[in-house]
Amino acid sequence: MKRALLLGFAGLALVVPAVAHAHAALVKTVPSFRERVETAPNVVRLAFDESVTPLGSSIVVYSARGRVVSRPAHAAGPRAVEASLRRVGAGAYTVRWHVLSRDGHVGSGVYTFGVRVAAPPPTAAFGASGPTPTEHLVRWAYFLALALLLGGLSFRLLVLRGPLPAAVEQRFFLVAGVGAVSVVQVGVLAFILRAEDALQLPFGRLLYGDLSPIAGGTRFGTAFIAMTLGYALVTALVYLSWLTDRTELLWPAFLLGLGFASGLSLSGHSASSLGAELADWVHLSAAALWIGGLVQLALVVWPLAPELRRRAFAGFSRLATGSIAALLLAGIYLAIVRLPRVSDLWSTHYGHVLLVKISLVGCALAWGGVHHRVAGRQEVADTALGRLRRSLVGESLVGMAVLLVAAVLVDSKPPPNATGSVPNAASTRVRSKNSTGSGHLAVPGGRAREDAHGRDSAPLPPSRSPTARVTLVRHV
Repeated sequence: MKRALLLGFAGLALVVPAVAHAHAALVKTVPSFRERVETAPNVVRLAFDESVTPLGSSIVVYSARGRVVSRPAHAAGPRAVEASLRRVGAGAYTVRWHVLSRDGHVGSGVYTFGVRVAAPPPTAAFGASGPTPTEHLVRWAYFLALALLLGGLSFRLLVLRGPLPAAVEQRFFLVAGVGAVSVVQVGVLAFILRAEDALQLPFGRLLYGDLSPIAGGTRFGTAFIAMTLGYALVTALVYLSWLTDRTELLWPAFLLGLGFASGLSLSGHSASSLGAELADWVHLSAAALWIGGLVQLALVVWPLAPELRRRAFAGFSRLATGSIAALLLAGIYLAIVRLPRVSDLWSTHYGHVLLVKISLVGCALAWGGVHHRVAGRQEVADTALGRLRRSLVGESLVGMAVLLVAAVLVDSKPPPNATGSVPNAASTRVRSKNSTGSGHLAVPGGRAREDAHGRDSAPLPPSRSPTARVTLVRHV
């Protein structure tokens, strides 16, 4: 059966034809991606690898406050488009462009540059709305997938060593395999959502957008590429282990999976110091081992292997104790780094979310303590032990709720000076309101100003929503 599946996948890869369509690719920009220039440019020029046709507003350049500083674009040769600029001062600028390729598709893109200031990443370009509830849910799904994968592998390698009944082995590979595939697929979805927000394009046009500034010009993009390739390799190792019945292949899969999980820490709030990056990675990894192991207990061991329940629970208790200790120590360190004042817990949004997370972790720990007290007693009958399954599922669900709150916390900005850094003009915020909502805008190089009605007078770029929230210092 396994050999037939392998041959089937190989045959499918050979039979399905590869279709390639050529679209105009951006090869050079002036100023270049995220370039800091000391002298204000007079023109923005885009060069492509094939002929393109300029559209009505092929190049639009926005200041940090949303003021359009470019004049109408025009062709500068068969493969180039340019737009002259009005007088621009120091600050960060966003370039949004779209051109018509020879194949009839409209290619689009966005990038940033700075005049005497550092340019923000494209994901923080003017017009990007920032993290949304959809992104929170996708990040939660990513955390769940990591827990199924890493927690499942650690459970098989450290708790249930040696041969297992066929049904248990199959269920283990099913749960871990779902986690492995989901890590890759959900990661791609997360990247698409972030790119869609940065480019401000519907999904259909996003397919022809230039994603290179996001993929190669941000920590988020670099981490996405590395983690996607890494977890594709992990998925292949898990699949080969199942196909060949060689559990030793799970060790490199487990170690690689733990290593590539650091990409989330390197691209988030913790990317400011080595200690915070390491603590964030330990925190996430420990949570994945703990919650993923709970899922293995509830879905694999308890329903399919009554004879392994006591052994599995005892082994998992040791693994969970170490994981929880690491999770708590790393969490305390991160809380001290990000919330230097105790009052931040009840006076900031970040602190509120953290309090919810702490409450859920405390609930899960208390629940786990009850399970340990009951299952650890030898006089408890096997039939009574079997009734713990629903309770284990309940504890697993609380653990998943912890991951949901963690997903929201990742996209929440810690209070100012949380890492001891001195704020600069680039992080000054101004609140803008209009008839449909409100947003936040970061103004580099100066103090925020509002008009007499409390509204930012600068126009917003074309967007799916009339309200935009932009943070030039947002972590990606």
